[in-house]
Amino acid sequence: MSEQKSAGAPGAATVTGKKVWMDGALVDWDDAHVPILTHTLHYGLGVFEGIRCYRTDDGRSAVFRLSEHVRRLLESAHINLMEVPFSEQQIERAVLDTLRANDLNEGYIRPLVFVGEGAMGLNPADNPVRLAVVAWPWGKYLGEEGMERGIRAKVSTFSRHYVNAKMTKGKTCGDYVNSILAKREALLDGYDEAILLDTAGLVSEASGENLFLVRDGVIRTPPLPTVLDGITRATVIELARDKGMRVEETPLTRDELYIADELFLTGTAAEVTPVREVDHRQIGEGRRGPVAKTLQGAFFDVVSGREGKYERWLTYL
Repeated sequence: MSEQKSAGAPGAATVTGKKVWMDGALVDWDDAHVPILTHTLHYGLGVFEGIRCYRTDDGRSAVFRLSEHVRRLLESAHINLMEVPFSEQQIERAVLDTLRANDLNEGYIRPLVFVGEGAMGLNPADNPVRLAVVAWPWGKYLGEEGMERGIRAKVSTFSRHYVNAKMTKGKTCGDYVNSILAKREALLDGYDEAILLDTAGLVSEASGENLFLVRDGVIRTPPLPTVLDGITRATVIELARDKGMRVEETPLTRDELYIADELFLTGTAAEVTPVREVDHRQIGEGRRGPVAKTLQGAFFDVVSGREGKYERWLTYL
């Protein structure tokens, strides 16, 4: 499988590969097509996950927190009244089979549950619910330099979805138009990422990542009611507390971002990425801080298989 970088934001790429898992079978990449009247293509009712596989220090490959990701995929489908015709075990096996079929010892995996062709209009009726699993190589989502130096972020003019306007515990395809608009606005204004506020004006999350703030040695992050229950977010909270760090899930205001000692983002694609500037205001020392550096190191120790305490999070190929 090859990945060709395209112009634009970090992480932009043209992706090709050998095989895609579709509806229970591996098919050639070029044959993995969907009809033009696929319901999800028109109305956005679908759910997805982002999962990473890492090469471990002993030469093996391991998928990080596979069962948690697949569980959330099925929960997202349930939230959206989509009955997935595959079990949790079948989906986990599909992820591993897709990695093997593409000769990937590291990579990003995208399971996608979508509504197929049939009836049109807002009621999908008896249209089939389908499942695809795609895998490809993907480096640092916000860039190698951003992982060390930190990125620049902008508070978006777009608000995050209100909790009762969309259900925040599911990764629903159409919901990410909100993220796309915020991300594109940030990039066009010369920033690397967008930070969205909720409809009450409190800090919610970035376009595709959860957010953490450090102030006077305390790590703070917005509470779950308004943000996605990120798997990397939960990982970082557990790692920090295991190291004796104090973590609080508490509302954050925009100006608290500006006076933070450190900010960093977490997510499957972004992993643990520091933020050095928000809205032209330098954060802390203007570079990756000690807390972010420590948690970055702890995270990569885990996914590289160097920390046996968290072996339960690794599913080896």
